[in-house]
Amino acid sequence: MISTLPTRLDGPILIEPRVVADDRGFFLETYRREPYRDAGVLGDLVQDNHSRSTRGTIRALHFQTEPGQPKLVRVARGRVFDVVVDLRRSSPTFGEWESFELDDVRHLQLYVPIGFAHGFCVVSDVADFVYKVGSYYDPGTERGIAWDDLDLGIPWPAPDPVVSERDRHNPTLAAAAADLPAW
Repeated sequence: MISTLPTRLDGPILIEPRVVADDRGFFLETYRREPYRDAGVLGDLVQDNHSRSTRGTIRALHFQTEPGQPKLVRVARGRVFDVVVDLRRSSPTFGEWESFELDDVRHLQLYVPIGFAHGFCVVSDVADFVYKVGSYYDPGTERGIAWDDLDLGIPWPAPDPVVSERDRHNPTLAAAAADLPAW
C-alpha cells in the first residue's frame, strides 16, 4: 500500500510507501506495478541504478532527450536534497523547480516524469541513491542544465559542493531552452 503526498509542480509524484517496522528493523515494498501505476507512475521501468556519494556532492541537473527517461528515485541510505526542474516549454511552470527531502527514515520516493531535469545534493555523510528508469541509458540523449543557474536560484545545501567535470559545463536553462524536445 502506498499513498501520494502533494507537490507544487504538476507531474512529479511524491510517494509514501507503507513501512512495517519493529525492533528488528523495517520492511517496505519499493515498487509494485499496479499500485504505482494507479498512483500515476506510468510506463515500464526497465533499468535499476544505484549511486553512492559523500556529503556535499551535487549530481545535477540531468535529463534524457527523446524518448525521455522517467525515474522513480529513493534514498536507501542517508539523506539528500532532491530537485526537479520543469523543462516542458508548453507548461505554465516551465523553468520552475521544486525540492524534496528524501532519506532512509521516511523512505519517500519521487517519480520524475519525462520533461523534468533531476538532481540531488547529499546532506548526510554518505548517501546511497537508487532509482528505476523507464528507458535504457543512452549517452547520446543525455543532457544537463547548469546546477548553479542563477535564473533558477536553487539553494543547494552545500557550501563547498563536489560537482563532476561534466556538470560544471552544463548550459543554463535559457541557453538550452531552444533545443529542448516538445515533451
